[in-house]
Formats: sequence, C-alpha cells, structure tokens
Amino acid sequence: MGVSRRSVVASGLTAAAASALAVPSEATADPSGATAAPSNATAASPPGDIVGKVTVGYQGWFACVGDGAPINGWWHYSPNWSQSPAPGACSITCWPDMRDFTRGYRTNFANLGNGQPATLFSSYDQQTVDTHFRWMQQNGCDTAALQRFNPFGGEGPTRDAMTAKVRQAAEATGRKFYIMYDVTNWTNMQSETKTDWTTKMSAYTSSPAYARQNGLPVVCIWGFGFNDDGRPFAPAACLDVINWFKAQGCYVIGGVPTHWRLGTDDSRPGFENVYRAFHMISPWMVGRISDNNGADWFYQNRVLPDLADLNARGIDYQPCVIPGDLAAGHRRHGDLMWRQFYNHTRAGVQSVYISMFDEFNEGNQIAKTAESAAFQPTNSGMRALDEDGTPCSADYYLRLTNDGGRMLKGQVALTPTRFTPTVVSNGDTSPPTVPGNLRVTGVTDTTVALAWNASTDNTAVAGYRIARITGATSTVVGTTGTLAFTVTGLAPATAHTFSVAAFDAAGNASAGSNQVTATTAGTPNTNLAQGRPTAESSHTQVYGSGNAVDGNPNTYWESANNAFPQWIQVDLGSTVDTRRIVLTLPPASAWGTRTQTLSVSGSTTGSAFSTVVGPAGYTFNPATGNTVTITYPATAARYLRLTFTANTGWPAGQVSEFRVYPT
Repeated sequence: MGVSRRSVVASGLTAAAASALAVPSEATADPSGATAAPSNATAASPPGDIVGKVTVGYQGWFACVGDGAPINGWWHYSPNWSQSPAPGACSITCWPDMRDFTRGYRTNFANLGNGQPATLFSSYDQQTVDTHFRWMQQNGCDTAALQRFNPFGGEGPTRDAMTAKVRQAAEATGRKFYIMYDVTNWTNMQSETKTDWTTKMSAYTSSPAYARQNGLPVVCIWGFGFNDDGRPFAPAACLDVINWFKAQGCYVIGGVPTHWRLGTDDSRPGFENVYRAFHMISPWMVGRISDNNGADWFYQNRVLPDLADLNARGIDYQPCVIPGDLAAGHRRHGDLMWRQFYNHTRAGVQSVYISMFDEFNEGNQIAKTAESAAFQPTNSGMRALDEDGTPCSADYYLRLTNDGGRMLKGQVALTPTRFTPTVVSNGDTSPPTVPGNLRVTGVTDTTVALAWNASTDNTAVAGYRIARITGATSTVVGTTGTLAFTVTGLAPATAHTFSVAAFDAAGNASAGSNQVTATTAGTPNTNLAQGRPTAESSHTQVYGSGNAVDGNPNTYWESANNAFPQWIQVDLGSTVDTRRIVLTLPPASAWGTRTQTLSVSGSTTGSAFSTVVGPAGYTFNPATGNTVTITYPATAARYLRLTFTANTGWPAGQVSEFRVYPT
C-alpha cells in the first residue's frame, strides 16, 4: 500500500512568522494587503506539455471488492482492504460526488442525506477514469501526473492496468499524461525504477497523449531528499537515477521537499547537486499552509527566491497549488486556492502542479465532492464542500482550477479577488420556502436534538443548514438532507438558541426558521476525558497513558526517558467545544516541584492536529496540589494532545490526571 504523504515532515514555519519578516524592497503594495513582485520572470524552457500548463496529480488508486481489479479489495478506501468502508473504518476523509458515475459499490455506511445508497467509485472501472479525464478536459487541466508507487509488490498488476486505462482516457479527451514515480518506502528504488521504465512504462511514450517537454518524454521522480524514514536514499543513488533517465532521453521533474533550496526543515542537507540535476523542480506544499497568511509567507520566502535561483540556472519551476485540507476546514470556499494562483501569477510562474486531483484520503482533492449533507452518508462525520456555511457545487474546485489556470496563462486579468461563482445557478434564482415548526426533541449535557417540517422548492430542496444564534451572530453548526439534526459538542448547563434554513442545488437559501432555545443538562464541571480512550508516543514500564484518565490521582503516565519530545492524547468520543485542561501529578510530597514544558494541540480527525496552546512551562508544586490549569478560547476538537519537550524534575513527560472541561 502506498504511504500517505501526510507522513512527510511538516514545515515548522507558521503564518505568524510571516509578519515578522521584512518585505523585499523591490516588492510593491497590493490591494489585498500582501506585497507583489514584478512579473518579469521567464521560464527556462518554452511552452510544452508541462511548461506553461496546469498539471494535476492523479492517484487512480481506488478499488472495490467485485470490480475485477487484481488487487480485489477496498484499495485505499478501507484500513482493512477486505472489509467495506464503514464509520470508524474508512481511509477517505471526504465523500466523492457519485452522480456522474455509471457504477458504484455499496459500502457499510448509512444512506446519503438524500436517501440514496452510500456507494463509491472504483478507479479500475474505465468509465471512472474516462469521467475524471472528461472533468479535466472541461476544466482546463492540461496534463495528469499518474502516481506510480513501487510496482513490484502486490499492487503492481493493478497499477499496471491503471496506466493503460489512463492512456485510453487521455487519448480520448485530448489530455496529456506522464509517469510520476513516488519512491516512498521503495527499498530497491535505484535499480527497480530503471527496470520498470525499460520493461513497461517506456512503451507508453509512443502514445500521442504521453507528455513531452522540449521534445523529450516526461518522467517525474517524487521523494528524493525528504528528511524522513520513508525516503532514506543517499544523494549518490538519487543522482544516479536522475542521470540514467536523462540518458534515456527523458525530461526529468523532481518532486522535492518544500525547503529544497535551503536544505532545511523537510529537506536533508547535501542534496544540492541532486536537486539541480533535474530539468524541473516541483516543491511539495500539502500540509504547509492553511490560510492566506501562510500562502503569502511562502510566496515571499520560497516562491520568489526559488524562481530566481532556478531561472539563473536554466531549470524550470512548477510550484504546487493546493485546494486545502477539506477535512481540517482550510479551504474557505476557495479563497486559499485562489490566493496561491494569484501569488504564482504575479511572481511570473509559468507552470503549476495541483495537489491533487483525486486524493480523497487527505482531503485535498479537486474532483467532484459531496457539496452538502444531502450527498454524503448521514453517519460519515465528514465535511461537505459547504462546511463553512457557503454553498459550493460539487464541481466548484474544478471550475476554480480552470479560472486560476486561465489567469496563470494570461487569458484573464491578474486579480486577487476570486471570481469563480461557488455555485452555478442554471437560471434558478428561487429559494426554498422557510422550514416550519422548528422544535427541540431531546437534550443531554452536550447535545440538543432538533426537528422541523419540510420546505418546498421549484426544483428540489438539496438540504438544510442548522445555525446556532448568539446575540446578533449566526454560526452554521451542521447541514443535513433530513428533517432532523442533533447538535453536538455543546457546553453543559448552558442555554443554546438555534434556527434552520433550507437550500437548493443552485445555492439559493431560504430565510431562517423560527428560533428555539434549549438548556443542556449537567454541570459545567464535567470532565470530558474521564475514562476515554488514550494514545501515547511511548510509556515506561506500567505507566501507560490510560492511567491519566482513570480518576486515580496516584497512578500516572510516564513517557520513555531521555527522549523528548513525547506526547499523550485523549479521544473525547466526538467533536466538542472545550475551554480548560487540568493536569495533575500524584499529590505525595515525594513528587518534588518540577516545571514541564508542553503544548496543547487538537484535531477533529485524529490525523491533522492544529495548535490550541503553544509551548510553555507549567510548574507542578506539591504544596498547591501538584495541579496545573490551562485555559484557552473555546476550541472544537475530538482529540486533544499534550506534547512534552522538557521536565526539570525527571527526563520524561509525566501526567497523573489529564482532565478536559467544556468551561
């Protein structure tokens, strides 16, 4: 199984760092508040199938039991490929829009919000690949980089078949494609890439759809120089592979670390000659930014100097454009993606790589995606494209790619303002009627169950959007395709007010319904972490992480010694708002005063964590109960993690009780 690129070491750079750095003197003011550089850069090579074009990364790695693929499993859909995806056992973080596919495979999820069965596509079906390439054709995606992980294992026959299917689809739609070798965890990469190219993949260069640049067939190698255990190759081995492909008459692209030029952060030092042996450099960006401030930081501190360095050396440049992690809420209805298109265009970048076309596992796909709760399983727990309250049609990020590509190519004027409409109305401007009789049907300490009467529409009601009302502020807390919804993650013993509105497929929304107020049960002092599942980076002897949530102040978690950083994590069971963490050590006086340096991070998925409280020193003193309280603004998370980097009393992280409170 191919390793997710989420495992790549993330950059330590933050948006906050951007504001502390000086702007180059040649930059000029921009209406958006960022800074612009003269667009006088020129590509090292003339336009071809890569230079001057929009390339999309294409995984093509989804299969289903019963689709006829040699792998015969739920490939990349389920952690256990023999079992159908289900809640808690699913490898994708976003649900594909299935309306354009002629064949779907039934999962163990509940029906979609619109009542249709929850099915998924198989990349092995030719109609799936044909559909994907038709979307590329319709939306300005010029070239597809077909990902090819180690084909010498059990995945090999299926990957071989996928190459043939991609060739057929590319030829039928006038798109180009090329092979992108991903060397992640490929032990015999140095010899086997050569064998694979010679015996199998080079034959595809005879296709009129195979991408060429400067007259040469294109090959990309992704993963040289990354500073992680999955790509431990020495510079000499990497340089040998690059030079071998060049000797075969290939134009070679390097999928390289974000900080390749400096040899820091995600890049190993000593790879300068490797990077500069490529014909084109394409630095990775997934996981590096989550907002426009981050995009602007990379524009000033990586894109501009990278481009200048490569232009001086006659090397082409293909930076990434990412739509953002939908599962983590980074997209902001297209603003993040547009910001990157704008920054690259004003920098004079000629070519971009979209990461990715169909990467539903990491939530950074541009392929058609469930636009609302009506088009994803009612029990999926996933975000739809309207997750921030702005309706977005399923094809929105494809259309945004098309418009961004036109701006990059000079076909439309440079503008920092995203002009792609989030929905295509098709002439429908009539909103649904207002939902009737909103009412409370149940209350617990952290949830309120709601129900209402159906709306009507001139075409069809696509779903309902539930909002929590606080004074004059309305915050969307969920969407559904049914007539009921349970709001979770609420503070106990607190009054909460709600309203609901209907919307249709064209993005028209009704006015809000009547408002209802319900007071949650319980007390604000409920410890949400008590008895909940835990995880840890390590533990010593019998001092496992479960001791920190057992309610016993004399048991404790202790990490491996002399090996910072270390972490402990609690799963609260669902995404809830929390505001306070209380940490204790055993109260016995034998536990002398100590200061532990730690930070708090949170996640809704358990995979992508964001900072809740930055690193700080906290003093545990037995004279005051060996207790520390950490407060922070209300934060929605299911998983909370403490990361320890120092302890003045013992060379390990230590916690007796890890308590989490809603207030």
